[in-house]
Formats: sequence, C-alpha cells, structure tokens
Amino acid sequence: MLKLLASVATLFALLAIPPAFADETKMNAQMPRTISMTGHGEVRAVPDTAMISLGVSSYAKTAREALTENTKAMGALMSVLEKAGIEKRDITTSNFNIGPRYENTSNDGSTPPKVGGYDVTNTVTVTVRKIDSLGEILDQSVSAGSNQVYGISFSVTDADKKLDDARRDALADARHKADLYAAAGGFAIGQVVSVNEGGYAPPVPMVYARAAKADMAGAVPVAQGEQTLGIDVSVVWDIK
Repeated sequence: MLKLLASVATLFALLAIPPAFADETKMNAQMPRTISMTGHGEVRAVPDTAMISLGVSSYAKTAREALTENTKAMGALMSVLEKAGIEKRDITTSNFNIGPRYENTSNDGSTPPKVGGYDVTNTVTVTVRKIDSLGEILDQSVSAGSNQVYGISFSVTDADKKLDDARRDALADARHKADLYAAAGGFAIGQVVSVNEGGYAPPVPMVYARAAKADMAGAVPVAQGEQTLGIDVSVVWDIK
C-alpha cells in the first residue's frame, strides 16, 4: 500500500511540472551545437602618405604687429608648400589664435599683471603624398619662417586592399584553432554560422617637437618604416 501511494505521488509530481519549464527543456534539447573561435591576421606595409602640422608663432607688442609678422611668415610657408607640389586640397588650417601675453609688474604679486604683448599662432595640417620630399619640405618650411612642427603621422593609402590578406589569415587562424578543439573533443566542424570582423588599431604617429630655424640644416632625415595592419575575426561553426 505504501509503495502504491509513493508511485501515485511521483506521478502527480511529474504532472505538476510547469509548462514553461517543459518548453525550456525541449528548447535546450533542440538548440544547435556550435563552436566559436577568434582569429588574428596581419600584414606589413610601407606607408606612402604623411600628415604634418606646420605653424608660425609670432610675438609683438601689439596684436596688429604680431598679426602682420605672422601673416608674412605664413605667406612664405604657403609659397614653399606650393613650390613643393602640395595641392590646395592637402593644406588645411587647423588652428589660428590671437592672445595677450601677460607680464608680472611686481615680484611679490602685489600688483596685477599687465599685457606685455600679443601672440599670434597659425597652424596648417599638410598631407604629403610624396614621402621622399618630406625631409626637404620640413627644411624649407622652417627656413621660410615656420617655428612650430607639431607632429608627423604616416599612413597607407590602399590599406583596405592590403587588409584582404590579413582577413584571409585571420579566418585561417580561427579555423586552425577550431580544428584543434574538434580533434581534442572528438567532434567534427560543420558549416559556418557567422563571421564578425573587428577593427584594427591605427598606426601610432611619430612626433616631432617644436623646431627652431637653427635646429635644422639641410633636408631633415625622415624614416617612415613599416606599419602593421591587423584584423580580428570571430567565427561560429556548427558542430556535426
């Protein structure tokens, strides 16, 4: 009699399983088995384009005098860039500023500072498409009056085309890892379910400090080196 009651209780317990739990169990049983792997691929390329920021900073007792001096130097700089074959579309004004320069009127700070003169700064960002001429452009720009060189960054114009090889390598890398796990786990890799591509880090720019005219004599040696272009992919396969 006790065994009969226990069997009846078990039956009622099974019948009392919530439908939602039963549906979830069924859904889990029907979910496809997959394996996900990430892969990395990269290629090296020599940059063929450079971006450089050149500027002129001028100081005078009045804003008018500082601006006149600055405009003259910037005109000479623009002339140098034009003679070097730099097109207008590759020259962009990136900063222009006129501001007072204050001077202390007392050593103990008992009196407020006064305006001693004015600084005028004008900076242009230049795209150089012939890197072989970059050193000469730097030298001539400083000789023309540019006393600020903020930085140089190099890039590869057809980077996306070169990245196609990195994409193939990244996919092969992911598949290699998946095959290793499949062999170790005793299962087979099926069809690709999805492929997602990650971005790649841009190259780190080479930075030049401010340069005075006397600091550069002759063409400036410039080495663009090589850049590493990388791609990451995430791939999901069916498991047979």
